[in-house]
Amino acid sequence: MQPDIVIIGSGIGGATVASGLAGSGAKVLILERGERLVASPEAHNSHAIFVNGHYRPKEMWRGIDGTEFNPGNYYYVGGNSKFFGAVLLRYRREDFEKMEHYGGVSPAWPFPYEELEPWYGRAEQLFQVRGALGEDPTEPFHSTPYPFPPVPDEAPIARAREELKRLGLHPASLPLGVDIDAWLKQGRTPWDAFPNTGTGKMDAETAPLKQALVDGDIQLLTSAYVETLHPSPDGKYITSVTYTHNGERKTVTPKLVILSAGAINSAAILLRSGSLANSSDQVGRNFMNHNASAMLAVHPFRRNDSVYQKTLMLNDYYLSDGMGGKPLGNVQLLGKINGDILKANVRSVPKFALDFMAGHAVDWYLMCEDLPNPESRVLVDGKGIILQWQRSNLESLERLTRVMREHFRAAGYPVVLNRPFDRRTPSHQCGTIRMGNDAAMAPLDPYCRSFDHKNLFVVDGSSLPNSAAVNPSLTIAAQALRVADHIRQTELAA
Repeated sequence: MQPDIVIIGSGIGGATVASGLAGSGAKVLILERGERLVASPEAHNSHAIFVNGHYRPKEMWRGIDGTEFNPGNYYYVGGNSKFFGAVLLRYRREDFEKMEHYGGVSPAWPFPYEELEPWYGRAEQLFQVRGALGEDPTEPFHSTPYPFPPVPDEAPIARAREELKRLGLHPASLPLGVDIDAWLKQGRTPWDAFPNTGTGKMDAETAPLKQALVDGDIQLLTSAYVETLHPSPDGKYITSVTYTHNGERKTVTPKLVILSAGAINSAAILLRSGSLANSSDQVGRNFMNHNASAMLAVHPFRRNDSVYQKTLMLNDYYLSDGMGGKPLGNVQLLGKINGDILKANVRSVPKFALDFMAGHAVDWYLMCEDLPNPESRVLVDGKGIILQWQRSNLESLERLTRVMREHFRAAGYPVVLNRPFDRRTPSHQCGTIRMGNDAAMAPLDPYCRSFDHKNLFVVDGSSLPNSAAVNPSLTIAAQALRVADHIRQTELAA
């Protein structure tokens, strides 16, 4: 097939923009470097996943000091979403505006929340989101309801919800792309960080890509590793895409190129293509990844026998610190941990002690905004990817950690432990090819089109101007649907 459009990557951005192009009559080729995940015993084996790293990529990235690390960046059809927690939260309305944080300023988007709001609703329908309106005081305006009611709390989590309410807080149901009955039929495990090899979790493959591939004009090619893009002699267009498929080097010449390889790899592709789309010198810069910690609220005399656990969030400190100060962030449940998951991070502690701790803990995820910084960068050289992550706004995470430790102790948990996540977990990566209104400051316009190359779009987390303090998947999907509609109206209408 000689495609009209090539989409590079089948994660949330690529798969969703493909679904938005279905039925347009355009011939679309999706190039995915990975293969489909297949069902196997390892898919429900926490020791294989977390201790042995069965699904982790066979590649190493480097820090700026040259130290190598194995990133949690997954290469399968569906991308990182095959392992995501299926949290499909909207950015808050205030996240689209300039906002001061303890560590600096979060910039405004080039358009307000109201512009993306209808696309959020369509994305929630596409991913079959389970949620409830009216519980969260920071909730932005919804013109449409969630398509399904929330995933139910298990008994220990229902108890935790009531404990937080008694403290005067506002726990709310997490909006989730999970059919819990279908998920548990495959195995009684959490879905957060567990691979989706069947049904139950609405990830990029099982929701938008499945819908897109119903259109016979849209094709998926796996094991297709994109090396470089090639510009026209005048530099105004991308003329071809070079990729390797099963060891053979190939070139394709589409009319439009949509780059959706994720914030790190999309930037890497442009940089190793001769620093394309980079007249602003911002490609690879402003990398953001959230400042996050795991927090375990432990009650040594009370077991938590939850299977999946991940149904609650708390945004009481999202817009301020509760005392008139600056924003802190989002608190949400992790998928239920066990001794194997703890052992992967705390290898010196005996397994029986970790099993006991996990069995008596409610496990939380504290997430604060990482602010854009041009020196927080993705770089490439002959040896691969260099991640120069300059973390920011850590005071917000410290403050949120302190206040939540106090709350959990007041709720009756005598032991509260926390551990920050490190650079091995770039699961919320964004910002490296940001959009804006000024070509001197941003590589992309508000529809994610390159200012430099008229037929290049970048549709994934790299386009986000800020990281906010919530999971970015739904925002990426909403923007992908908006961009797909724009392409249909401006590029395909004729």
